Amino acid sequence: MRVYLETTVFNYYFDEDRDGHADTVKLFEAITAGFYEAYTSSYAVAELNDAPEPKQARMLKLIDKCGILMLYADEESYQLASRYIDEGVLSENHRLDCSHIAIASINGLDCLLSFNFRHINKLRTQELTKFINLKEGYKGITICTPMEVLDDEIT
Repeated sequence: MRVYLETTVFNYYFDEDRDGHADTVKLFEAITAGFYEAYTSSYAVAELNDAPEPKQARMLKLIDKCGILMLYADEESYQLASRYIDEGVLSENHRLDCSHIAIASINGLDCLLSFNFRHINKLRTQELTKFINLKEGYKGITICTPMEVLDDEIT
């Protein structure tokens, strides 16, 4: 399974007080073991770069440590994110959230993992982005949490 890690997943790895922390750690272990092909993007790295040290360095180090592949912003992802905004999925204020979904979509990934329940990982966003993706010739992407993709046989 090819998965996209949105910024919140990196945060949960280091936030032991969050309910999803233990499963997020298991996810990164499964990625390192080769059970998932994981991707993130220059959008996520830009957000991670805004985190305070030493957390910033620790989150960025996970990308190399776990062999997470990098996707880079381009015109196609910008255009699809713009389409989401034009269609009312989210407002221009949340372009970065749209950009995460767009870059995962244009690269044909199976799912986008996120703990951003206010904008990304909510039913309205899931349904509208799937509809727009199909209309624009991309496959619909599943948006979920790490807990929803972890295979019980792996963990």
